[in-house]
Amino acid sequence: MKVPIYNQKGEESKKIELSDNIFNKKINNNLVHQVYTSLLSNRRKPLAFSKDRSEVRGGGKKPWKQKGTGRARHGSNRSPIWSGGGVTFGPRAKERNFKKKVNKKVRQDAIRMVLSEKFRDGEIRIIENIDFKEKKTNQMDKFFKNLLKLEKKFPTVLFLINSKNIELQKSTKNLSYVKIMNAENIDLIEILNNKYLVILEDVLSTLEKK
Repeated sequence: MKVPIYNQKGEESKKIELSDNIFNKKINNNLVHQVYTSLLSNRRKPLAFSKDRSEVRGGGKKPWKQKGTGRARHGSNRSPIWSGGGVTFGPRAKERNFKKKVNKKVRQDAIRMVLSEKFRDGEIRIIENIDFKEKKTNQMDKFFKNLLKLEKKFPTVLFLINSKNIELQKSTKNLSYVKIMNAENIDLIEILNNKYLVILEDVLSTLEKK
């Protein structure tokens, strides 16, 4: 399967052969949804935390004496039946676990399917190595707009690069609509959350290994 490669002017320069195993795989929506929701669940941090009767304030003194008042016996206002007292069986952050197991091969298959679907929808661009004299944010902004024919209300872009391209990271990080990611850390959630996927040509080998 041959695809065009674009230069830093956003123009087609040549064509290369892509792996059918990565960019031409039939999608299974149920599998992709299962992996996506599992990864989201693994990222979830338990925030809800209720205090039990040993953690709330007060309770040092017995509210009233044991006998003679006509009222019920109470030893502390920390009791769960008191307003402002401890909570019984409330959510405890350390005791909650939202993690779900996702097999490595299943996760890889889901990424292949999403990449293939994006390629069929024309949402993937493969580019040559960018070599501007001065790598500035303004130049990168013009590059992405020329490459993707973006208008004023442009969608988000996931830019896959190598970890060695430090200058490229610096010149792109201030673009609000561009998300930079190392190809070694490619993530299904980020691929689905961004409209376009821009890949450097020398990153393709890293994707095949991954």
